[in-house]
Amino acid sequence: MATCDQYINPLIVQRADPFIYKHTDGFYYFTASVPSYDRIEIRRARTLEGLAHAAPRTVWRKHTTGPMSQLIWAPELHYVHGSWYIYFAAAPSIGPGPDGLFQHRMYCLTCESQDPMAGEEAWEERGQVKTALDTFSLDATVFERAEHLYYVWAQKDPAIKGNSNLYIAEMKNPWTLATQPVRLTKPEYDWETRGFWVNEGPAVIQHDGSIFITYSASATDANYCMGMLKADAMSDLLAPESWQKWDHPVFQSNLAEKQFGPGHNSFTKAEDGQTDMLVYHCRDYTDIKGDPLFDPNRHTKIQPFTWDANGNPNFGKPVPYNYNITSIAM
Repeated sequence: MATCDQYINPLIVQRADPFIYKHTDGFYYFTASVPSYDRIEIRRARTLEGLAHAAPRTVWRKHTTGPMSQLIWAPELHYVHGSWYIYFAAAPSIGPGPDGLFQHRMYCLTCESQDPMAGEEAWEERGQVKTALDTFSLDATVFERAEHLYYVWAQKDPAIKGNSNLYIAEMKNPWTLATQPVRLTKPEYDWETRGFWVNEGPAVIQHDGSIFITYSASATDANYCMGMLKADAMSDLLAPESWQKWDHPVFQSNLAEKQFGPGHNSFTKAEDGQTDMLVYHCRDYTDIKGDPLFDPNRHTKIQPFTWDANGNPNFGKPVPYNYNITSIAM
């Protein structure tokens, strides 16, 4: 089993919202928000450690104007039904809309080439992934279960207090919903409502007959933390009652090691093909000037985790940095 000290942390500096996918070709693929929020890049390597030194390849750039021209956030790379897809959020402007929120909507790119690193010309825009509400929405992920493809994301409902709730729907194809959205969770506990009322950044892992969705809550400063939902894999995943919600955070700031605001995670496997790995971002300080979203020093970290006797993940605490970070915004 992999151990924390096998990996240098942070793995990649100044990359928030990290997503690592281990493909059948033996490569790890990595994408994340870049500090300038102006493009989507992918890097790959044979090992997790290798991602730290792999050259990123830009596969898409923001538009000059229009709905995909600003604040490109949280790309995820998925391989679905024999093709590559990238899900991401974009906005028409840097400023907030009439509701005081950012104006993001969710979009999809597809690559018919079997090499997602082929370059910008290999990627095609599929447009906006539309939901029942035309409101602030972001952080989409997908997962497959029993030949069904599901879409999970965060979105604002004007009738509910807060910035965003989590929703799930089945998909007709990788860029179109087939069913009406079902709300899985909304901010309700104190640890979900610090600074902002937020449930966002869902990530899915399936284990031993159960499906888990982790998510991030509260403001993106030191209050940021992770919550979790669980459903029986054989249950109706579109029924809210199928999902159990934890009443406490499952991963949060480690004050003793000066690790603050861990969240917006993803999951992958270690090189042994067995050990489950938690991928997330966090900071090593709390003195943030201005909006935390525009502070570039959320760094990508990885660490193994285990499962308890009830089959639930035990994430532990954010591990300390193994070396000093030099701040180089890009």
